[in-house]
Amino acid sequence: MKIMSFAVPCYNSQDYMSHCIDTLLDGGDEVEILIVDDGSKDNTAAIADEYERKYPGICKAIHQPNGGHGEAVNTGIRNASGIFFKVVDSDDWVDHDAYMQVLDKLKEFIRGGQTLDMMVCNFVYEKQGAKKKKVMTYRFALPANELITWNEVRHFHKGQYLLMHSVIYRTKLLQDCGLRLPAHTFYVDNIFVFEPLVHVKTMYYLNVNFYRYFIGRDDQSVNEKVMIGRVDQQIRVTKIMIDYLAGKNIQNKKLRRYMESYLDIIMCVSSIMLIRADTEEALEKKKELWQYLKKKDRWLYIKIRYGVLGSSMNLPGKGGRKLSVGGYKIVHWFVGFN
Repeated sequence: MKIMSFAVPCYNSQDYMSHCIDTLLDGGDEVEILIVDDGSKDNTAAIADEYERKYPGICKAIHQPNGGHGEAVNTGIRNASGIFFKVVDSDDWVDHDAYMQVLDKLKEFIRGGQTLDMMVCNFVYEKQGAKKKKVMTYRFALPANELITWNEVRHFHKGQYLLMHSVIYRTKLLQDCGLRLPAHTFYVDNIFVFEPLVHVKTMYYLNVNFYRYFIGRDDQSVNEKVMIGRVDQQIRVTKIMIDYLAGKNIQNKKLRRYMESYLDIIMCVSSIMLIRADTEEALEKKKELWQYLKKKDRWLYIKIRYGVLGSSMNLPGKGGRKLSVGGYKIVHWFVGFN
């Protein structure tokens, strides 16, 4: 049995996928690397096949018609045989020393017979040209080096939320919870992290900088101009998250608070992109999105709409929108997230 399955979604990734996969190979026979070629038109498929040929039993090339990032992740989950599962995008990579610590800790849980649903590690924004690299840590939100439940979780501050880069899920949890990411849609990594949380009973925070998140390509999905151009997909993801949380009876107050806060952030991201688009159509879509939340769950709407972020995203008039953008730029400069 493999300790961990890595899914590496690849679309026209010939120029950088090898670096990603090479860092994952450090796990040796204890891991499997599922290289999902999502209908690439370059040399990605051949590179994937070559890795499978050179590393049988570790690398597996999976070819499918183009379905987008979400469908590639779905394929990874379906084909995973490891006890734990992680997605590593083809332009990202992992740190060797942290990787070894992650595997050692996961083996401890397996040998000890303890059920771990989710491991959380830090990730580093590898922003091209940046002198100082931003590290997303969770040391104030999560007790380190102990198996905990949601009851022991502390406060996540705004901007400090779980991303695909920071989580490792138990594979069977993902397979059993019915998670299905939409095809041909960007930003589904938010759904990947969000929906399984209600099934997570135990978690462990390992305070190591495991994942290296590359930012810098002009065509990258988190590039602001690209995000504005794909804002309809951002809206789709946001509505799926609203549908999932609206009216849901979540008994644990800390889990409920975290999921509400996460949706709050996603509503903010969608709103600011629509404001930045600066068209009447985009502003109408923003209004419709907030009405969608109100219709789905009025109490949840009130909590988010009249909170700090919701209020700042709905300031009246052109001057209000300028203030919203100004606040966004300050956070963008401070955090450096895209």
